[in-house]
Amino acid sequence: MSLRSLAPKSTHSPIHNLNKTMDWKTIIHYISGNQPSPPRRVERSQDEWRSILSDEQFRITRQHGTERAFSGAFCSSHEPGKYSCVCCQTPLFDSTLKFESNSGWPSFTEPLQENAIRYTKDSSYGMIRVEVSCNVCDAHLGHVFPDGPEPTGLRFCINSVSLERSEESDDIKA
Repeated sequence: MSLRSLAPKSTHSPIHNLNKTMDWKTIIHYISGNQPSPPRRVERSQDEWRSILSDEQFRITRQHGTERAFSGAFCSSHEPGKYSCVCCQTPLFDSTLKFESNSGWPSFTEPLQENAIRYTKDSSYGMIRVEVSCNVCDAHLGHVFPDGPEPTGLRFCINSVSLERSEESDDIKA
């Protein structure tokens, strides 16, 4: 099975907050070597990351772990705010783009900025998925799937442990 075969058949309108279209085709384009450049880079040694992160944050963000389904602090939270990378504080998602996917992890329809996320083909555990990482510090965040709601059709399924929420939020309306 290829990643292209997972793509939904429907199309959608341009994303309202990025003035561009992000969809499954865009994700496939990114994993084929056309990643957007990060706004900046944050690089630390494993020892440095270990000293600033909790054991669980380190396991998930630096060792590509996952939290148990429905166990994360942001799984069913819908309070306004922005969600940033717990490692480097890069803004990644906005609460207005969060939806209830019933998957067990916080889900978003798109990132705040095109260059905030890096996409990588993940063939672990006998399945083909697209891993999403912070494009600034390479922290593992979760995965993206082509089964989300319109307008993007995407579901960014993110570990709560990899995020921190601030109360600041953009008022994004369709």
